[in-house]
Amino acid sequence: MKHLSVALGALAFTLVASPALAQSTRIMSIEDLLTLKRVAAPVASPDGKWVVWQQTDTDPASYKRSPGLWRVAAKGGMAERIADLPDAGETSPAFSPDGKRLYFISGKSGSDQLWLLDLTVPGAAPVQASAFKADVAGFQLSPDGKRVLVWGDVARDCPTLGCDASGDASQPGPGSGRHYKDGAGFVRHWDAWETPGNYSRGFALALDGAGKVAGDAVALDGPVGTLTGDIPTKPFGGAEELAWAADSQSVFFVARQADRNEPLSTDTNVWHSLLDGKAPHSPTLANKGADTLPTPSPDGQWLAWVAMARPGYEADRQVVQLLNLKTHERRALTAAWDRSVASLAWTPDSKALLATAEDVLDTPLFRIDVASGKVARQVLAAKGQSEGHVANVSVLKDGRVLYTRDGVAGPAEVFIAAKGKSGQQLSQANTAQLAAIAPVTTSRFSFAGAQGDTVWGQIHKPAGASGKLPVLLFVHGGPQGSFNDAWSFRWNPKIFASQGYAVVSVDFHGSTGYGQAFTDAINRDWGGKPLEDLQKGLTAALARDTQLDGANACALGASYGGYMMNWIAGKWPDRFKCLVQHDGVFDARAMAYETEELWFDEWEHGGKPYHEAPPEYEKWNPVNHVDKWQTPMLVITGEKDFRIPYTQGLAAFTALQRKGVPSELLVFPDENHWVLKPKNSKQWHQTVLGWLDRWLKQAK
Repeated sequence: MKHLSVALGALAFTLVASPALAQSTRIMSIEDLLTLKRVAAPVASPDGKWVVWQQTDTDPASYKRSPGLWRVAAKGGMAERIADLPDAGETSPAFSPDGKRLYFISGKSGSDQLWLLDLTVPGAAPVQASAFKADVAGFQLSPDGKRVLVWGDVARDCPTLGCDASGDASQPGPGSGRHYKDGAGFVRHWDAWETPGNYSRGFALALDGAGKVAGDAVALDGPVGTLTGDIPTKPFGGAEELAWAADSQSVFFVARQADRNEPLSTDTNVWHSLLDGKAPHSPTLANKGADTLPTPSPDGQWLAWVAMARPGYEADRQVVQLLNLKTHERRALTAAWDRSVASLAWTPDSKALLATAEDVLDTPLFRIDVASGKVARQVLAAKGQSEGHVANVSVLKDGRVLYTRDGVAGPAEVFIAAKGKSGQQLSQANTAQLAAIAPVTTSRFSFAGAQGDTVWGQIHKPAGASGKLPVLLFVHGGPQGSFNDAWSFRWNPKIFASQGYAVVSVDFHGSTGYGQAFTDAINRDWGGKPLEDLQKGLTAALARDTQLDGANACALGASYGGYMMNWIAGKWPDRFKCLVQHDGVFDARAMAYETEELWFDEWEHGGKPYHEAPPEYEKWNPVNHVDKWQTPMLVITGEKDFRIPYTQGLAAFTALQRKGVPSELLVFPDENHWVLKPKNSKQWHQTVLGWLDRWLKQAK
């Protein structure tokens, strides 16, 4: 990326990261962050007249979250809540292909089941459409409307979604002990102990004349002894990993074989079930990297998906692949495009794909021509606005694009755009609440980082603030990630800037959206180029904006960002007044033996386990530099974090206490690598902001 430094090095611009406001003076509060509505899963009716989405509200007193469904005319108008079941929630809306019914998932019956609303009968009440013994985790209707695909956790030998026995072989009794035998593979994953014999599995069933589930189920994974693995994959796979064929006669899905090698493998494959009860087959077995996002074309000719080429690497470039289902010819459609595709959707004529991909602080929409492979960035934002983070893309029959957009300005809202035009906002879930909050400005800047490469960053600060502002350096996780123009309910720059801070973030080497070579640059170099970028980036931000008080600064980060706090404590010990370290690696040796997804840790250290290459791990190991620690640190961890186990946080806190460095420890017994529960989130923000105020505002 060195060739970009001259062209972009001086480029910077400012965005107002909030709606146009009239005399707004109230600063954003923690309660604002917790109670802003969460919009997701928009779908359009087959005739293109209506749009329905899932919206989660949070009670400001109890913080109880309640998901529901909302509908608005596709041409715009006042939204209304529909299919409301008292004392229950509604999620995952889907129109039947004829537009006569709206399906969704609700827990009204005591378990999560499929429900439907008859749209042809005014005032009709929702009715239950399934009664499985297991919870329905997700579903998809077939294109002809005659079948439904459902998935959820069941025993591998269960013939449908739910049996009397769970299949879990890890608890043989008579005591409470979990017993994992040789070759078990994962023992625990993300935030849950594994249940060998019990997996997420998919089943296809018929729908009767009333639209309810009927008849025998057909398992996607085939007979016992063939494919065994989670469908969709865990912990993050969802509906994007399953898709009906255009003729409704078969299903494509993603799975990874569950065996002793699973903790070392990123080899997910696209599988094809003919729904005949036999074992599925896979067209992607030759690729030992990850294959995912199966997306059949509407005309039935093509199967598109994305693939990573390198086994064991979870952040390799996702290249769009095309398989001609008639001739079996295949090709890598975006091999020449140096961006990693995050989502796929076909145009109605099957001549192009619409894809999202990170691109220099934005996640915009791109159009990929199937014949030529030409990629064109689509402009959905109004003139003068950034594209932000585009997601949940689907295409209507007339070519209009339905999607959500979020950004530092605010959470996701639903938009619709005609070809060649900017999007029209359909939902107004958070408009009123955001309008009452004083704005925050965002400036983008670039600078020459490590090796002279162009590195990008952002500055967020309260609009109209006077005087010097204390500085917070945010360090993102991943490490292959980005603090781009996107909304987060966890590490949210707007809530921090609203409290009178200037928030600086830097997309150091290893970040995404700048080409695969830039992303790869952090490999075996965790404490090298990224730290240099952070140092140079902070200097560049201070030079760009003289309102920033560089002598009054703290640094914060989680996951890899938490690791960097531990690394900064030993390698940049005199720069900051305080640090906030959340779920960060403290001891690389212990991490190598404690984490669950071994492929990640081993890839980042040269591809070998610790015992074969100790120097690779020790080179960037924070524990080796504890003797230099002097910066006050707040340590945060979750006891259900199996990615970076909470013992890493305890060890860091012990080191701080033994050295007499001012420090605090916040432990959540019921949180994983993230803090998700509302009251826990409130406590997290109160604790972090209190710690920052102590060192940056009370002791100047």
